[in-house]
Amino acid sequence: MATTNPRRNDPLLLGADEQGAWPLPWLVEPMKRAKALQKAHALLLVGQAGVGQLELAGLLAQAHLCEDPTPRGPCGRCAACHLVRRRAHPDLLAVVPEAWRVRLNWLSEDEGGSKSDAKPSKDIRIEQVRQAIDWSHQTSGRGRGKVLLLHPADALNGPSANALLKTLEEPAPGLKLLLTSTDAERLLPTIRSRCQRVQLAAPPSDQAVAWLQAQGVADAPLLLALAGGSPLEALDLAAEGFESRLLAELPMLVAAGEAAPFVGRPLPRVIDLLLKLAHDLQARAAGGAPRFFVASRWPAAPDIGRLVDWQKALLRAARHDEHPWNAALLIESLVTQAEALWAETGTAPALHSAR
Repeated sequence: MATTNPRRNDPLLLGADEQGAWPLPWLVEPMKRAKALQKAHALLLVGQAGVGQLELAGLLAQAHLCEDPTPRGPCGRCAACHLVRRRAHPDLLAVVPEAWRVRLNWLSEDEGGSKSDAKPSKDIRIEQVRQAIDWSHQTSGRGRGKVLLLHPADALNGPSANALLKTLEEPAPGLKLLLTSTDAERLLPTIRSRCQRVQLAAPPSDQAVAWLQAQGVADAPLLLALAGGSPLEALDLAAEGFESRLLAELPMLVAAGEAAPFVGRPLPRVIDLLLKLAHDLQARAAGGAPRFFVASRWPAAPDIGRLVDWQKALLRAARHDEHPWNAALLIESLVTQAEALWAETGTAPALHSAR
């Protein structure tokens, strides 16, 4: 079945549509909790990656700026709602790292056509924060206040986080700040203490599977498990071509030293998958069940000590996955290290037709 990825095709899966429908049904409860904190000038939306912090921030922004709000939230029909969904509302400013602008396809035509060897920054830089602060003090364009969205706030570096503190403590009149995070403990305590926290949980698996299937994802249960229960991460995996046959054979392929399934894929994605494989190998070695690769064929259990060493190598690579080294060579090296887990014991699997 063909798979589409709404986040890629319409990155502002933010806000209610003209029928008042919300993009992610599991946001109903966190939206209620956020609305109960509507007098707070700053909200910190926290949850694991792929559960919809950005989408919830968009709904909250739309509700704050909506010209005909309903008890449930934004109406989805007024001019302000349309402007928010098009990222054209003059009183909504989304501050994201350059890497996220590339990922969300938020680049202008000039930016999209420019060529640079430099990797997009993963930080929210101090210049971006200063420009946002200046913007926050300008007069509201449509008279219903302003919304400043920082996604993800984890990307604030030291200088940019410090630059934001005064605005968090003394915001401009009518300004609402929305910050997203996958790990609030990475933020400065002074940032956290100035925000009211709204926690997002992953939806129940049956709800997530039904939603993924409605998006055209054929292997929804397998991909949801691989994504650790995060439906938007599962949606990304589907868009990247992961399907049941590949997932079934991936542990055997890695144990046989076959790096072909990872060719051309982003290095952070490959390292993430290998770390999940290492986790499941350890679980099986201890007599447990795999968490991520739930319907896969498995090689014999490797030596646990060597397995831990390989996991440490993966963690070191993960800390530097933006280093300008040759990604293909690094991936080949990591898979070769995995193959060595079985080589000395003579239990390396024969490579059959797993493609």
